[in-house]
Amino acid sequence: MTKLQIPFERVNWLNTVFLGIICLIAVVAAPIYLWHHGMDWFQFGMMMFYIIATGMSITLGYHRLFSHLSFKAKWPVRFLTLVFGACAFENSALNWCSDHRRHHKHTDHDDDPYDISKGFMWAHIGWILFKLNPEPPMDNVQDLRKDKLVMWQHRWDKVIALVVGLIVPAALGFAWDKFVKGGTGYNGALGGFLLAGVLRVFLVQQSTFFINSLCHTIGSQPYSTRCSARDSFVMSLFTFGEGYHNYHHEFQHDYRNGVKSWNFDPTKWAIWLLSKVGLASDLRRVPASKVVLSQIMEARRKAADEMERLLAADDHPWRDKAVEAVHALSERLAANYHELEAAVAGRVDLSRKALRRWSKETREMLDHLAEVCKLPEVKIPATA
Repeated sequence: MTKLQIPFERVNWLNTVFLGIICLIAVVAAPIYLWHHGMDWFQFGMMMFYIIATGMSITLGYHRLFSHLSFKAKWPVRFLTLVFGACAFENSALNWCSDHRRHHKHTDHDDDPYDISKGFMWAHIGWILFKLNPEPPMDNVQDLRKDKLVMWQHRWDKVIALVVGLIVPAALGFAWDKFVKGGTGYNGALGGFLLAGVLRVFLVQQSTFFINSLCHTIGSQPYSTRCSARDSFVMSLFTFGEGYHNYHHEFQHDYRNGVKSWNFDPTKWAIWLLSKVGLASDLRRVPASKVVLSQIMEARRKAADEMERLLAADDHPWRDKAVEAVHALSERLAANYHELEAAVAGRVDLSRKALRRWSKETREMLDHLAEVCKLPEVKIPATA
């Protein structure tokens, strides 16, 4: 029997102990408190406020504003996202952005901090629990080092997190219980600390971690298969729109992750609203024609892969019909791609209606492709 070798010399004990305590309190102490004391509307409202404030500060602030520079924001937005971003206990914005920029530059390779090819648990939390050898240099955030607010938060993020993220909820819970409900205050303080404090930190952190793990494992890849990133509507519900990860990796500087109008992306709506009241500007967005071109290109690649698999399948009459159908689909996709590409190159003013038609037709052809390759009599070898 092989002995399990744990590289204890590489364990980041500070992160490991802290996250272990957070998890233990969140899954044991918080449920016990709820079982005995329940949750009143004030505690629920405070917990939801902190979930939204800290979660959105990560997605809107740490991620889209500071990491990708997908828009510009006035100091109140930058200040608040830095304060509440610290309360998520996910490190300072400077450190977070450095890791994330390396993730995009080296996705699925050794220099990717949360490389999914090293395993689901490594991408989810392992990279935080173990020190990277050698420790990567923070040479990709020189622009952020010039930002006085970012550097202020970098120096004080642990203090901000402790005071605003844990002590303030406990103090507000104490005041509510003592001065409004007429209690001793201590029960309310404990509830504020456990629910709006620790349990909220656990939920926000795990949601963030699942983007690094689950959204590189399960989901669709409508825009590109150049890396493992995938779109997940379910994850977008828990991460304020971050679940559209395949689009994000293909067009990382777009302020939108859910590019379609019907995509659930509260972060993009918040950025848009901030721009309407003068608190955000220079919103970067990929032209719709480029987005549709990427969809058609990816559809063509998938059709080519299916054609190759069909040609390698057992010789059967159904196979010939499938090959003929896939070939016809490939021809239509190629024609659409070249037509749209020529229109873009010629700077033709394409209407939204025309682009929606191309996008819809591409999705329909992909659906048809999937149906063709499900023909019961066609034995298609599994890909390696």
